[in-house]
Amino acid sequence: MAFDEDLADRVRALVAHRPGFEEKRMFGGAAMMLRGNMAVVVSGKGVLMVRVDPADSDELVAGNGVELMVMKGRPMKGWVTVDPSACATDAALRAWVDRGVAFAATLPAK
Repeated sequence: MAFDEDLADRVRALVAHRPGFEEKRMFGGAAMMLRGNMAVVVSGKGVLMVRVDPADSDELVAGNGVELMVMKGRPMKGWVTVDPSACATDAALRAWVDRGVAFAATLPAK
C-alpha cells in the first residue's frame, strides 16, 4: 500500500529545515530519520507512526486515535500509531512530530 503523500508533505515541511534529517522509504512508508534514528513514519491511509519514550506509551494510548504499535502480533512500547483524525490539524500534527523528533534526539547517532 502506498503511503499518504499529502501527510508526508506536511511532515516534511515540519522537519526539512532541521539539521540531521533524511527521509527513507521503509515499512511501506516514508520514514523521517534524525541522525539515523526513525522519529516519524508516514504510512498508508494517513496513519502516522511516532517514536516516543517507552515510559510514556501507556499514557499516550489513552488518547483518542492513538494506539500502541503492533508488529507481528507484538506490542512495541516506544512506538504509537496516530490515526488521521488525531493529527488532522497543523497544531496536532506538529505536536506529534515534535514528540517523535524530541525522543529521537535523545538517541545516539547511527
